Parts: sequence; structure tokens; C-alpha cells
Amino acid sequence: MSLFKIALPALAVAGSAYGTTSATATIENSGDATAIAGCKTYTGSIAIATGVGSDLSLDGQLQSIDGDLILENNKDIVRFSAGSLKNITGELRVSNVPEIASLSMPQLTSVDTLTLNGLANLRNLEFTSVISKCDHLDIQNTVLLNLNGIGLNEAADILIANNKAIDTINFMNITNITERLELSYNNLQVNVSFPILESANNISLRAIGSLDIPALSKINVGDFGVFESDNLTSISAPNLTQIDGALVIANNKGLQNISFDALTKVDANLQIANNTNLHELQGLPKLKNVGAALDISGNFSKVETPSLELVKGVFNLQSTGNIGDVCSKFYDPLRDSNKLPKGKYVCLGELDKANTAGTQPSGSSSGSGNKPGAAVGLSVPSISLGLVGLFAILLL
Repeated sequence: MSLFKIALPALAVAGSAYGTTSATATIENSGDATAIAGCKTYTGSIAIATGVGSDLSLDGQLQSIDGDLILENNKDIVRFSAGSLKNITGELRVSNVPEIASLSMPQLTSVDTLTLNGLANLRNLEFTSVISKCDHLDIQNTVLLNLNGIGLNEAADILIANNKAIDTINFMNITNITERLELSYNNLQVNVSFPILESANNISLRAIGSLDIPALSKINVGDFGVFESDNLTSISAPNLTQIDGALVIANNKGLQNISFDALTKVDANLQIANNTNLHELQGLPKLKNVGAALDISGNFSKVETPSLELVKGVFNLQSTGNIGDVCSKFYDPLRDSNKLPKGKYVCLGELDKANTAGTQPSGSSSGSGNKPGAAVGLSVPSISLGLVGLFAILLL
């Protein structure tokens, strides 16, 4: 007999008399679960033992857990419910529970951290009242069809990755994400929408199908990157004025248009590279200052940044297409007036291959700056590594 089972009668009595308990427990069978469900508020963390099988219920009086609720590394549970549970002050973690097909918490609206990971049979979330408060959301490696039941009003960080069946990520009510937003390798056609999001830190988007961020006005402290999204045709952030870190748009084969109509300042690197179908770059009309490298490479026939005044690190513009006289008439004069770095400057078109900064141009060329055979002088870390480290380099 477990020590937990010995203590449970006293806990149940306390729950009936006062509506609260103060213990941390491991549920080993349905009897343990029934005893805890008799408490209105449980103070402490609750863990479900790995050997508990099939169906498990915390249905009853339990409305609040002042701690964590952990269900992980269990190969047997198929259905779990907590019918009256409204609030978890700590983490709700359901991780590596491959057989679970029903997760029912119809009254739950508030949790500090929600972690769902390694759920091979869970298609839908049964959060009927909708979770509106969750500071840390982490959903990875599931077969969820959607995120119905999660409608956050606020968040510190959101990570949604490797959920191949999710085709819509739509957070209608969030205005601010204080730490990070990372969406990676969900359905390749996934529609991403944050219609009233105004500010965020460290936005990283990989393999998305569409993007709707009309209200975003500032990236605080961190970076903004869009990578490896072959089905994405357009990126538009019409109200984004400033990025305190880096802006990186790379390896998006279907991308045809970039539009940052209000963007004036990028404090670290601005890199646009290897977007096969992006032939014109006219979507940075108000860009004035780049704090590190301005690194543009691809098959461009037109490049315009008419408001550009200062690049502090490296300037690299390489195109396999004919970019006309933009080098001689616009960028060269900026370089000559010390607004672009003279020693770390390349502006070339009609190349056999267009390379990122730090890689020497190749083939015949038109334009000015360092000619083929001369590298820019400093290298930019590979965009395939993401944004880490980009914002602090190339200031020498």
C-alpha cells in the first residue's frame, strides 16, 4: 500500500471541511484520483504514475490546483478528464503519452504553462471553456488537427512545432508576446494569423503557408525571421516600424513579395537571401538605418531602398539578375559619403552566382564595389542556423 493511499482519507476530510489541501502526490490508481477529486483546491503538485492505465478521471469537486499537473511517460492511458478543474497555477504537462486519445478539461481557462508533447493519438483538445490565460505554451510532436480550446489573451512565449496536421494557427486576442514566438514545421500550408499582435520578441517562423500580422509595430530586444517556407508567397508587416535585433528572410522558394512599408530601423543584421522567386525588392521604402550588415542576395531585377541613410557593418548586394544602375546612382554615392562601409562593400549584378556577405562573388558582373575574386571581408553566420548570434556581429 502506498504512503499516498494512507494519507488520502485525511486529505479528503480536509477538502470537505475547508476546500483546500497542502500535499504533493503521485496518483497510482483510480482510488487515489477519486480522493483528490474530492478536494475543491489542491495545494501542491499532482503526478500521474507511469503504470496507471486506460481511463483516469479527476472529475468531482476539484476546481484549482496550486501547483503542477503532470502526466508523462505513460504508455497506457487512453482517456484523462478533470471535469470541474478551472485553474492550474503551475504547469499542465502531457508528454510522451502515445495512446491518449481524449484530454477533457471542459472548465479549464487558466494555466501558467501548457506543455503537450509526443501525443501520437490525440486529435482534438477538449478545453470547451477555452484557455485564455497561459504564459508559456509549448505544443510539439502531436497529431492535433487544430488548436481549438486555446484562445490566449496574453503570453510570454509560444512554441508550436512539428505538428503536421495543424493547418491553422490563429490567435485572435493576443496583443503582446513578451519573450518569443516560434512556429516550426507544422503543416506546410499552415495559415498563421495574429491580427491584433502589436509587439513581440524573437519571432521565428519556419515552413509556414501564409502570414497575417497587420498590427505588429515593434520587435522588442530580439529578432524576426522567416525561413524555409516554400508555400509562402508574401510577407507583409505594414505597421512594423522598428526591429531591435535582426531581420532575416531566407530560403523561401515561393516568396514573391516582401512589404515592410513602415520599417525605418533594424538594429542588427538585415539579411534577405536565397528566396528563389523574389525578383523585386521594393518593400522597404522607409528603411533608414541598419545597425550591422545589410546583406541582400538572389535573382533580383530591381532593388530599391530609397530612404537608406546608414549601414554600420557590411553592405552586400549580389544578384544574378541585371539590377541596372542602382549601384552607381544610389549605393556608390552613399559609400563615398561614408554612409555605407567602404572596405566592406559589394554591389554587383549579372553574376553567375549571388552569394551572401563573406563569400566572394563569382562570374562576370556589372556594378561596382569589390569585383569578383574579392570577398567582403567579414562573414555573416549561416542563415540555416537561424537568428542566434546574428544581432551582435559585424559592428567592427
